[in-house]
Amino acid sequence: MKRREWLELGKSLVVAAAATQLGAAQQKAKGKQIYVLVWSERTEPKEHYPDGHNGVIAAFLNKDPNIKAEAVSINDPEQGLPPEKLQRCDVLIWWGHIRHGEVRDDIVDRIVKRVKDEGMGFIALHSSHYAKPFQRLLNAPGHLGGVGHGREEHIWVVAPNHPIAKGISHFTLPDEEFYAEPFQVPQPETVVFISTFGSGHWFRSGLTWSVGKGRVFYFRPGHETLPTMKDERILKIIRNAVYWCARRNP
Repeated sequence: MKRREWLELGKSLVVAAAATQLGAAQQKAKGKQIYVLVWSERTEPKEHYPDGHNGVIAAFLNKDPNIKAEAVSINDPEQGLPPEKLQRCDVLIWWGHIRHGEVRDDIVDRIVKRVKDEGMGFIALHSSHYAKPFQRLLNAPGHLGGVGHGREEHIWVVAPNHPIAKGISHFTLPDEEFYAEPFQVPQPETVVFISTFGSGHWFRSGLTWSVGKGRVFYFRPGHETLPTMKDERILKIIRNAVYWCARRNP
């Protein structure tokens, strides 16, 4: 074999080895569990949620072999989000209610950077429309047109082909708090769900945005004195949103 042929063969072997390594790395990444941090300020009444919303959600997500979920709270060291955990996090789920102002600004900075610059997903639940990370990510106040006891909540799927709506059809929660439009957030990429209430109000209850390299989903239900967060349909939507925010297929 001539020298040129040896060189060409050597190049081919190098290219083939590189392709094999790349394919193995891609396969490894594809099989990697989605690491989810489920955060709560833990003001949920213990008689209703002894383990918090975050405990209920994390327990449900951990039934999925492709997901590794951990419940963290504002009461933990570094308010539950030390840099090493946040750096590994693929999707951060957030439930807050009355302690929004206690969340440290430097932690909010970390979250925004992870979403915008590094592609972490962010899911805001219920009254987290006033959470600092949500407001910063969308550059919006998140104000509502009204809030109160809404009796039953009818959740309508208006984007049935969206991955977050997979396996979900119209359903009714027998008792929930209502939110009313207008909802002061940027125009969403997709309105996945709309809610109507027995009180006569309506609200865009499932919204998506792309923010920098990351994805953001807001989902409205989840009042802390009602069993909403134990409803399997609600939990399935949150699980679908985890996959969507992590850019993975269920």
